[in-house]
Amino acid sequence: MIDSPLATFGFAFSVTAPIFVMLILGIVLKRIQMIDDNFVKSASTIVFNIGLPVLLFNSCAKVDFSQAADSRLLIAGGIMTFAVFYLSGITAHWHLKDKRDRGVFVQGAFRGNLVILGLAFCANAYGEAGVAIASLPVAVTVVIYNALSVYSLNQSLNTQAETSWKKTLFDILKNPLIISIALGLIANILSFHLPKMLQDSSDYLTQMVLPLALICVGGALDLKQLRKSDDGSLAASVWKLIASPIIACAIAIALGVRGQNLAILFLLASSPSATVGFAMVHAMNGNAKLAANIIVQTTLGAMITVTAGLWILQITGLV
Repeated sequence: MIDSPLATFGFAFSVTAPIFVMLILGIVLKRIQMIDDNFVKSASTIVFNIGLPVLLFNSCAKVDFSQAADSRLLIAGGIMTFAVFYLSGITAHWHLKDKRDRGVFVQGAFRGNLVILGLAFCANAYGEAGVAIASLPVAVTVVIYNALSVYSLNQSLNTQAETSWKKTLFDILKNPLIISIALGLIANILSFHLPKMLQDSSDYLTQMVLPLALICVGGALDLKQLRKSDDGSLAASVWKLIASPIIACAIAIALGVRGQNLAILFLLASSPSATVGFAMVHAMNGNAKLAANIIVQTTLGAMITVTAGLWILQITGLV
């Protein structure tokens, strides 16, 4: 534990600042037209289908899960996700008059950008070990996110639930992130090691993937959405950035989680709303502007809330 409050703030800021510098770089590069929507789309495809799977495979294949695995993180993260999903759903009518917007609100409130920003926070704080500890909770939570997102959007947008559920299940089974984590766990169990040439190549990829992913997220942000803030988007942002990490950490602390594992749970729970949520809402003819508002507000707001939350955990001696 770091004793000085100033030193603890320095640690918290060192975790979040480089990530947001990369996000801002993406915003600036898009603004000066060094990158465009085509670049963001192509690079994001490479990140999602190649870079992140290699990163997750390496992390899962190398880590000592007898030391790193902690089922309490899965329990706390799962309970938090369902709690925020349910509570935001029963309070959605306080903020939104149109029933069709309530599923968009709920998705923005509970669904975090774990795969890019969540893992980036963990990697920046604890390196490869942090990514490895986060990998299994991320994999399980991504499955839960997809299921709950389809349910909430179907409920409010009145789309064909059966077709959406089948597509969601198929998408989960073929998701390269889920596949790579499963293969990494199998390699770990079998003590399988890649040939040195392939390992060196994969190391190059893992060094590139998170910075490139963050630039893409920054390039995809539309800051004009900040001018369109409303009660619904602000309330969803509070659920995502404040309520979610408080609930997750309270459950984990009650279960006896402390130290690095508690910090990793906090970093995952406090990650901003997932950008993929916008694509789902848009595809289902929902309120895409509301979804975009929530994503922009939570992404920029996380710089403050993640830094402050990690600082509080440090000065209280919990991590």
